[in-house]
Amino acid sequence: MLSRTADHLFWMARYTERAENTARMLDVNVQTALMPQSALAAEQGWRAMLSISELLDAFDNKYGLLNRRDVLDFMVRDPDNPSSIVSCLTQARENARAVRGTLTTEVWETHNATWLEMQNKLRIGLLERDPSEFFEWVKYRSHLSRGVTIGTMLKDEAFYFIRLGTFLERADNTARLLDVKFHGAQGSPLADDGTSSDAARQDSPDFYYWGALLRSVSGFEIYRKVYRDVITPERAAELLMLRGDMPRSLLACVDEVVTNLRHVRNDVSADTERFAGKLHAELQFSTIDEILDAGLHDYLTRFLERINELAKRVSRDFLVPFAA
Repeated sequence: MLSRTADHLFWMARYTERAENTARMLDVNVQTALMPQSALAAEQGWRAMLSISELLDAFDNKYGLLNRRDVLDFMVRDPDNPSSIVSCLTQARENARAVRGTLTTEVWETHNATWLEMQNKLRIGLLERDPSEFFEWVKYRSHLSRGVTIGTMLKDEAFYFIRLGTFLERADNTARLLDVKFHGAQGSPLADDGTSSDAARQDSPDFYYWGALLRSVSGFEIYRKVYRDVITPERAAELLMLRGDMPRSLLACVDEVVTNLRHVRNDVSADTERFAGKLHAELQFSTIDEILDAGLHDYLTRFLERINELAKRVSRDFLVPFAA
């Protein structure tokens, strides 16, 4: 396959997944902002999200003072923000259009219809009227795109590059979403001595924050099925990092990356496969206690650096290399 074609397929998938994960991250903040908290705590939550997304400076340069309306506008519809939902879905469509001959008709029409419907949703004011409904729509369209891809495309190199893009992006965004919760936080229950009763934990506002986080990654029902207990930060972090049977966990994502790399390997990709294998092994054989003892924020920061390095290696070996 031509590297340019593989590049378009890879980024089509990454932008689609990024739009979904941006919607998930925003929905967490919208939901938690409805809970009792000070104005300062609410602002810190929005700033943490922008900071983890590496967009805080860009936002401050454009808007100055921070409020919910401007953050939503910046993260959803701002064409100057390359990670906004509008920018991501537009770029996903443009990449799909560039390789229409490689995609099935159903895949192309799904991306095109998503782009057209997005403009209508924003025009009629759905974001302002009901942000959570808009974010659910974005997630649904991403699910539809993946389902149509799996259900209609030949499992050849084109398919595997789409899957590579999906899971590299998902790993990055799951780590960022987790880190939003802990970024700059002091006195988190993850740092307590573990003596709090389950009843006390469930009465804590943090219980509801974690419930919102788990729902945002379609993990609330999975958590109940796996742990059958009240939500604790330790277990939620374990579920989203180390459970290979949780579809959006870091381990599940890196497992998919390793598998799809194997399908597209070439003469120069052995080192990239080795790099991915080491990251996979670390997640597979780590425990949540070891990660928490080392510091969750530090671990997630290091993971993000490594997943970004892995994406650069994939680009170098198979695609159009990143600009220096």
